[in-house]
Amino acid sequence: MEKIELGTTIDEIEAFKKSVLWTDMVNELSAWKEGFNREMMSIVDDAEGQNPSTASVLLHMGDLNGRQKAVDYVLGLLDVFLDILEDKKDGRDKAD
Repeated sequence: MEKIELGTTIDEIEAFKKSVLWTDMVNELSAWKEGFNREMMSIVDDAEGQNPSTASVLLHMGDLNGRQKAVDYVLGLLDVFLDILEDKKDGRDKAD
């Protein structure tokens, strides 16, 4: 995997994590996840009336799972950046 070069600092990331903008972004992304969960929970009820194929249901569930994982990734991205910068500061090169 290619090394990630960050142009930010640990202090900037920590300040951003405390910002109103980041809080708003976390709230919005959390609302998305809740919506994905509601959609996942409705699959069984919807299937009764629509009679979708098993493959269609599984694809829909996989799509929703992927969306939730993408949101989780974005929510954790600042911590990943902090880890990269901490490793760099400590003289370790992380190939993740």
